[in-house]
Amino acid sequence: TSVHWHGLRIPDEMDGNPRIQAPVEPGETFTYEFVVEDAGTFWYHS
Repeated sequence: TSVHWHGLRIPDEMDGNPRIQAPVEPGETFTYEFVVEDAGTFWYHS
């Protein structure tokens, strides 16, 4: 599982796109670290 964000301008490796970011396997962890530059309402899904 990964988290995919919509509307945020963030690095590709933080976007949760399965073609770019490897899935987080059971028992593993991944820390998303990025700065949100724009105010607004955004959504995400896993």
